[in-house]
Amino acid sequence: MIRSFFRMKYMKYIIVCILGVILVGFLDENSVWAHLRHKRQLNQLDQEIEVYTKQYQRDQARIYELDDDPKAMERIARERYFMKTDDEDIFVLSEEE
Repeated sequence: MIRSFFRMKYMKYIIVCILGVILVGFLDENSVWAHLRHKRQLNQLDQEIEVYTKQYQRDQARIYELDDDPKAMERIARERYFMKTDDEDIFVLSEEE
């Protein structure tokens, strides 16, 4: 029965087609699995693009704010770099035992 099955007229074509589908679908560098992996990676990169775009827009707004308002630059210098004006005194309070 098995010999008669493999001696069918179109069996060699069916076997070649099945092997081709397996090769292209799973083992090739352009396989279905590789396609899905690349699609997932593309989605991750799109999410990163969204994050960086939001960060870029926030930074651009801050730059425009610094260019337009000199008080904003003074405020950032005081907060971030602990700068003071000439007529100010800064007291540092610490709790030491």
